[in-house]
Amino acid sequence: MISNRLFQFVLLACGITALLGMIMIPLMDIDASQYASISREMLENKSYLQVFDLGIDYLDKPPMLFWLSALSMKLLGVHDWAYRLPSFLFAILAVYATYQLALLFYKKEIAQLSAMVLASCQALFLITHDVRCDTMLMGWVAFSIWQMAAWYQTKRWKNFLLAFIAIACGMMTKGPIALMVPAFALVPHFILRREWKQLFRWEYILGVIIIAVMLVPMSIGLYQQFDLHPGKLINGEPIHSGLRFYYWTQSFGRYTGENHFNEMNHFTFLLENMLWSFLPWIFFFLIGLLFNLKDLIVNKFRLAVNEEWISTGGFMVTYCILARSQAQLPHYIFVVFPLASIVTAKFLYRLLFTDELLKWKKPLLIFHTFIFTLLWVAAIILMTWPFEEVPKLVVALAAFGLIGFFRILFSKKNQLPVLLTLALYTVTGVNVFLSTAFYPNVLKYQLGNDAAAFIDQQKTDKNRILIYGTHEGRAFHFYAKHIFPEKQNLKDLQADNIVLTSKDSLVMFQKAFPAMKVLHEGPHFGVTALSLPFLNPDTRDKEVSKYLLISLNGKP
Repeated sequence: MISNRLFQFVLLACGITALLGMIMIPLMDIDASQYASISREMLENKSYLQVFDLGIDYLDKPPMLFWLSALSMKLLGVHDWAYRLPSFLFAILAVYATYQLALLFYKKEIAQLSAMVLASCQALFLITHDVRCDTMLMGWVAFSIWQMAAWYQTKRWKNFLLAFIAIACGMMTKGPIALMVPAFALVPHFILRREWKQLFRWEYILGVIIIAVMLVPMSIGLYQQFDLHPGKLINGEPIHSGLRFYYWTQSFGRYTGENHFNEMNHFTFLLENMLWSFLPWIFFFLIGLLFNLKDLIVNKFRLAVNEEWISTGGFMVTYCILARSQAQLPHYIFVVFPLASIVTAKFLYRLLFTDELLKWKKPLLIFHTFIFTLLWVAAIILMTWPFEEVPKLVVALAAFGLIGFFRILFSKKNQLPVLLTLALYTVTGVNVFLSTAFYPNVLKYQLGNDAAAFIDQQKTDKNRILIYGTHEGRAFHFYAKHIFPEKQNLKDLQADNIVLTSKDSLVMFQKAFPAMKVLHEGPHFGVTALSLPFLNPDTRDKEVSKYLLISLNGKP
């Protein structure tokens, strides 16, 4: 019902759309540029077991992302796309593993839909350019669950070994969550199948040994960097054991109160953010989740031999655990989007490829036509209103995109069901415009890449440059391929220094260094905090502060 050629075309279109963002959008402060800067610093210093951020001890995230990104930049050069490439490949792995996991339990069409849903959800387009640990984590976790489920069905040792290797690698990417999610997915499945023996198999001991052995290099690095030097300050707090911090405080400390972060801790926070991050599939997913719960209740909490609860149970248990954390961010839930994609695909198949839910088709089509139309209108506005630099041709193409949307809506020749076609067309089309015309213009207002571009263009001696009185973000250090020291006191500055500072400090520098000269003035705006006043050209100047590059002796 879904030809292989059409299936491959959809995945290729999603991949190209993600690639456009990966190549054309500069790194955004804070997290993505910080991780890129750490990876570049690791490559430069060849410090692979001990991790540093601008020369300061770093403990927040495990090193897998930094290892693979540093390797990529060693092979391909220090570029933002080279930093992102490993994570992009793991996004592909997540899509492939989701397809294979669904194929273990369902017909091919549901497996194809699962892969298409994950490949085209808004989160995947976001985390292939705004790269954090979660892209890589998603790949490892999806792969480990697939391999565990395959071992559960076939008893092949290859699947068992690959599953626990992937779990270990996931733990070296973002901690114990990589072990917890496969357990959250498989344990409810075993319980509902009444397969109690699956909970106490001796092979799990071997799996734990595999994980422990693979974690040795990272553990050695943590021990050398922190346990041998107790009392180092991380986020203002003394760390007496890097091993304890990684294996306990960073994850479980969010529930015990030991972790100092405390933000966005209400139970529905992650679900509220899924309303945008799992577009265009979020409402299909929520209905599918309710259908699965209803079916489970009707069947008195028992699963037939050919049924699975890995996807639904894995998502629900993980969500409930994450939602009870005292610190949450929108991307924390992305790790189980492969499971959410299978839940969504099951519902989409029943809705669009069978006659089971005929009464649902028209209301859902009307509702989503309205939602998708709004997305296209928003894309046209973003191409037209905020930035005059967007070529008129791009604005015209966005308008034609909306016309194409309505052509698909009323066409009788779609190769896929019209609702599915509209969803895929909208999410890929809108993201193409965002990646090529919107975000590149937004990032012109980020200090880091703007200042680095000026320095490279003028061939300025980077060893003369210091930072004073401004939060520059890590993009500056990454794009300039240099670590710039920060000074807190004017007395620490010398006449031959070039200083990166805020424009508010200009009068102070004029008094202290009468010979000073402004070499460059540029915008300074936190682009991840977009707002209507910033997008409005008439009020943008009030929202955007200025930074300066000042030569204290007046010489460039």
